[in-house]
Amino acid sequence: MATDVEKTAEELDQLSISPFGPARATVNENPLSEDEVQKMTDFFHATMYLCLGMIYLKENPLLREPLQLSQLKRRLLGHWGSDAGQSFTYIHMNRLIKKYDLDAIFISGPGHGAPAVLANSYLEGVYSEVYPDKSEDVDGMRRFFKQFSFPGGIGSHATPETPGSLHEGGELGYAISHAFGTVFDHPDLISLTMVGDGEAETGPLATSWHSTKFLNPITDGAVLPVLHLNGYKINNPTLLSRISHKELEALFVGYGWTPYFVEGSDLPTMHQAMASTMERCILEIKGYQKKARESGKAFRPRWPMIVLRTPKGWTGPRKIGDHFLEGFWRSHQVPIPDVVAHKEKLKTLEDWMRSYHPEKLFDESGALIPELKALTPTGIRRMSANPVANGGVLRRKLHVPDFREYATEVKKSGVSSAGSMLLFAKFLRDVVRDNPQHFRVFGPDETESNKLAAVYDAGKKVWLGDYFEEDVDGGNLAYEGRVMEILSEHTIEGWLEGYILSGRHGILNSYEPFIHIIDSMVGQHCKWLEKCLEVEWRVKVASLNILLTATVWRQDHNGFTHQDPGFLDVVANKSPEVVRIYLPPDANCLLSVANHCLRSSNYVNVIVADKQDHLQFLNMEQAIAHCTKGAGIWDWASNDQGDEPDLIMASCGDVSTHEALAATALLRQHLPELKIRFVNVVDLFKLIPQFEHPHGLSDREFRALFTDDKPCIFNFHSYPWLIHRLTYRRKGQHNLHVRGYKEKGNINTPLELAIRNQTDRFSLAMDAIDRLPNLGNKGAAAREALLDEQIKAANYAHHEGIDPEELTKWQWPF
Repeated sequence: MATDVEKTAEELDQLSISPFGPARATVNENPLSEDEVQKMTDFFHATMYLCLGMIYLKENPLLREPLQLSQLKRRLLGHWGSDAGQSFTYIHMNRLIKKYDLDAIFISGPGHGAPAVLANSYLEGVYSEVYPDKSEDVDGMRRFFKQFSFPGGIGSHATPETPGSLHEGGELGYAISHAFGTVFDHPDLISLTMVGDGEAETGPLATSWHSTKFLNPITDGAVLPVLHLNGYKINNPTLLSRISHKELEALFVGYGWTPYFVEGSDLPTMHQAMASTMERCILEIKGYQKKARESGKAFRPRWPMIVLRTPKGWTGPRKIGDHFLEGFWRSHQVPIPDVVAHKEKLKTLEDWMRSYHPEKLFDESGALIPELKALTPTGIRRMSANPVANGGVLRRKLHVPDFREYATEVKKSGVSSAGSMLLFAKFLRDVVRDNPQHFRVFGPDETESNKLAAVYDAGKKVWLGDYFEEDVDGGNLAYEGRVMEILSEHTIEGWLEGYILSGRHGILNSYEPFIHIIDSMVGQHCKWLEKCLEVEWRVKVASLNILLTATVWRQDHNGFTHQDPGFLDVVANKSPEVVRIYLPPDANCLLSVANHCLRSSNYVNVIVADKQDHLQFLNMEQAIAHCTKGAGIWDWASNDQGDEPDLIMASCGDVSTHEALAATALLRQHLPELKIRFVNVVDLFKLIPQFEHPHGLSDREFRALFTDDKPCIFNFHSYPWLIHRLTYRRKGQHNLHVRGYKEKGNINTPLELAIRNQTDRFSLAMDAIDRLPNLGNKGAAAREALLDEQIKAANYAHHEGIDPEELTKWQWPF
C-alpha cells in the first residue's frame, strides 16, 4: 500500500511521461530547507556552466569580458545531453555521503558522459589535487576547459585520466556489471551507477540487471542504479522512455528490483523529490544489510533503484531558432554546433552561459564560493577521490601456493596421459582457499564442464535465488561462495573487470569458441589498461586472466558452430604493453603459466589449454625452464644434436603438439636419415621481433631455434595466418609452412577434424617430405605409405565413429 507521500505506478500513469514540469515521484517528501534547495541549485548550475565551458571555451573561462569567437575552440567536440541528469544525481549523493558517512563511487554509464563527472571532480577539489595545473582559479579553469576533447588533452568519456573513474563507457552496456564487480567483497561500498536509456537497450545491460541474484547482503556492498530516462539517443527516442510507468515498473519488479520514480524539470521540486527518494533508497540498502549481518542469514532483497526522467540537455534553451534543443535529440552532442559560423549563435551561447550566473558562483580568484564548496564531502569520501576507483591502491598480494607441489610425474616424455585441467583445478582450488575475500572464479555455467569442479571444495557457486531439494545432489550452490556463474559472457566479464579494477583478483574460464562474445569488451579493457600506463597516479591492478578450454580440436562432437580458435587474433591486435597469450602443451606447463599469470599485474593474459586427457611431455623442472624461455627445442624429440637439421618441426598448442610429435616419429621411422629438430612455442609473442613486443625473440634467438634456411612445418592451434603475421619480418619466414584451423569442420572424430584442416600427423609428415628438395624421389615410398595410413584411419573413423585405437593410444616411440 502506498502511504500519503507515495504514488503508485498506476497513479503515475495518470500523469504524462513527458520529462517537463513539476516533479512527479514515488516518494513525495520535502526533506530540504529552502536554503538547501537554493544552494543545491546553485551548485548544479555551477556544474552545468563547467560542462558548457569544456565543450566551447579555450579562453575567458568566467566570461569576465564579452565572449569573442577567438575565445572558442575551433573544433567543437563533446556531449551535453546526459550531463544534467548525471550531475543532479551526483550532487544528491554528496548530501547523503555527508549525512551518513557513506563509502561510495560514481559510475557513469551514458555514452560520452564525462563532462558531468569532470565538473563535479573539479568542484570538489580532487581534480586540482591530481592535476595541480588545473587549479581552482581562473587560469586553472581555463586549462581545465581547454584540455577537454582537445589534442593532447582528455576524451569525452570517463577515461583513466578521470579521478574516481573505473568505467570508461566507450562501449555501452557494462555499467551495471562493472558496478556489481566493484561491490562483491566490498561490504561497505555503494556504487551509484547512472544507466543511460540508450545503454539500457543493449543486451549486456539488459542481462546485468539479474546481478542481484548473486549479491550477498552480508559480505557484499550494494549497487544503486539510476536509470536516466532523458528520452533520446543520437537521433532516436529511447525505448524505455516511451512506455508507461506500469510497464516500466513491471519490467524492473520482474528483474527483482524496487523501482522509485523521480520525474520532471522544475528544479526546486525535483531537488525535494530526488533528496527524499535517494535517501529512502540508501536507508533501505542499509536496512537490508543490517538485517542480514545481524542475523547472519543471507537473503535476496528487492534492492531499490531509481528511474530518473529529466529532459535531455536539461537547463539548456528549449528551442534555438525553429528547432527544439532541450528535451530533444539535438541536445545530444554539441548543443549549438554552428556557433563559429553564425555570429548570432555566439550571442545565444553567451546568454545561455551567463544565465547560470558564474559571477555569483565563483569568487574573484575563480574558485567555487565557500558556501557551495561546503556541499561536497571531504577527503576520500569525495567520490572522485575514493581509492576503490584506483583499485591498485587497495590491491593485496595474492597468496599463491607453490605450483610445483601439484605437478604430475613424467618419467618419460610422451608416454603417460593425464588431465591437465583436472590437475590445474586442484591448484586453483587452493588459490581460492588461500584468498577467501579477494579472489573469485568466473564462468558462464562451465566450471564443472571445464573439469574445474575441485574449486567447489574451497568455494561454492554463489546463488541468491530459490533452492530446490535436488540442489544438494551436486548443485554446489551457496549464499556465500567464490564461483560466479551466469550464462552471459558479457556479465561475467563485466563482473571480473569491476572486481579487479577495484583491487581484487580473479580468473574467467570459458569454452574457446564462445569467448568471441566478449571480443570488444576485452578490447575495451585492454585500451583502459594501456591508457592507465600513461597516467602516473594510476596504480597497477591485477591482470585479467582468461582460461580458454573446450578447444577447437576437441569440439568434434559439437560440430562446426563450436569450432573457432580466433580469439587469439583479436588479442594479438592489442597493444603489446598489455596482452599476453600462452598455449601450454601439457599439465606442468599449464601450472607454470597459470602461476605466472595470477601473480602478474596490468595485463590481459589468455591461456589456451584443453580439458581432456592428453600425453604429458615435460616434468616440472623441464616445464619451468621451457615456460621461462617461452619457446625452445625439445631435445628428447629431436635427432639433430650436433648437426645441421634438415627440417624443423614446430608446434604451439597441446593437441597441435601431440600431432606434430607423431608426425616427427613417422618421419624418423620412414626416413631415419633425416635430421629433425622439434621446437615448441608456449608464449605466442616470442615469435614477434623483440623491438615490437617485450617478449619477442631477437633475430639471433629466433634463428637459433628455426634457422634462416631450413623448411619448418609449424602446427598451430589457431588460424595459420596469425603465425605468418607474427613472423613476417623474420629472415627465414619464407621457409615457414604453417598448418592450423582453416574453417573445415563438422561432427567429425578428432582425427577426421585434424585431417580436414591438414593438422594431423600424416598431413604434416607428407608436407615435410614435399618440402625437402634434397630427398629427391627418396621420400616417394614413405609419402605413399603415409597417405595409405591416413586414408585407412579416415575410413575407419567414418565407418566406426571413433578413431583407430593405435592412433588414440599413440605414445612417443623413441
